[in-house]
Amino acid sequence: MAIHEPVELNTFRHQIREFIEQHADDEILEAGRKTTSFFPPFDQVMKWHRILHSQGWSAIRWPEEYGGTGWDVARQLIFEEECRRAGVPLLLPQSISMVGPAIIHYGTDEQKRKHLPGILSGENFWAQGYSEPNAGSDLASLKCRAERDGDHYVINGSKTWTTYAYHANRLFLLVRTGGAGKPQQGISFFLIEDLTDPGIEIRPIIGLDGVPEQCDVFFTNVRVPVDCCLGEENDGWSVAKYLLEHERGGGTSFATTFRHELATIRRLAGRTGDGFGGFLADDPVFQDRYVRLHLEVDTLEATEEVFAAMEKGSPESGPMSSMIKITSMETIQRITELAIDVAGTPSLALQLAALTVASGVEPIGDDDAVTLMPKYLNNRAASIFGGSNEIQRNIIAKTLLR
Repeated sequence: MAIHEPVELNTFRHQIREFIEQHADDEILEAGRKTTSFFPPFDQVMKWHRILHSQGWSAIRWPEEYGGTGWDVARQLIFEEECRRAGVPLLLPQSISMVGPAIIHYGTDEQKRKHLPGILSGENFWAQGYSEPNAGSDLASLKCRAERDGDHYVINGSKTWTTYAYHANRLFLLVRTGGAGKPQQGISFFLIEDLTDPGIEIRPIIGLDGVPEQCDVFFTNVRVPVDCCLGEENDGWSVAKYLLEHERGGGTSFATTFRHELATIRRLAGRTGDGFGGFLADDPVFQDRYVRLHLEVDTLEATEEVFAAMEKGSPESGPMSSMIKITSMETIQRITELAIDVAGTPSLALQLAALTVASGVEPIGDDDAVTLMPKYLNNRAASIFGGSNEIQRNIIAKTLLR
């Protein structure tokens, strides 16, 4: 029970804890332990998604009328705390936390009817087609184009860093449909339902951690119906900005995840010698870095609670999501740096088999250390993906400091 937590919230916490204990099997828990980025092992996390859906808990932040829980911010945070405590994997954000809210906000009744149930149930998984080889943080310079041809669009171009695209059966993407005016004008937001079109080619990219998490996606004369456009044609930038608020700060609590990472570091420091007959956990330099990171996480959590209660798409929510993106991603980089400093040389071993769920391969060295180097490598990109931190500072300067 949290300090001074009301009885009704404590009862709710125990209900969540009991459900997780009863339904999260060994394979799901193993996937949670072996998650090395913000994207857990796919098969196991989708299995957990479907289990949560059976309880009505797959979209805890959605409005009740669309299948959400109706929980207040306190209950949402308790749910996420208990998930982190148990070690179950975070649900993949692209469907539930990103395109789902965009469809709720901008979609027609038909688009909501068609797409939201499959997102809730986990039947459909959506990949995100934003970045291109020459349009990452400068997303408005994208070149992937769609030309109108009767009641269809014809798409040509490419996307890159498309996470888990080879697992997806749906894709949301930004395409250029107009050319006049500012770069942000003339961009449309598409919902692509059929990734089996022979004009779509998906090529996995092997990351530094050895995992093919990212993908290149190529479009060659791909025909999609006109009603795949979410929002107005040529106004996709408005949809994209709304979605990015959820990606940067509205999908889950970073603070609860980061606290879980700090607990792992503390355990490891308590078992790692300092070279002078003691343990790193008692070293004042370690303690100073550890406590400073804890304070960063506490501050982040307070900011997340304010943002969670905000109306998304409001003048205040955009810069607030940028602030959360900056602080959370720089904090996780510092956390993973401390983790590597504590683990030392043993963390250098590349253990792909041991990181594979259900492989049965025992890790070399400490169980808590096997994921640390992949997490460190993955999080080098944390201050770039979702809009680089430099871009986020520009947004804050423009909207708040003018």
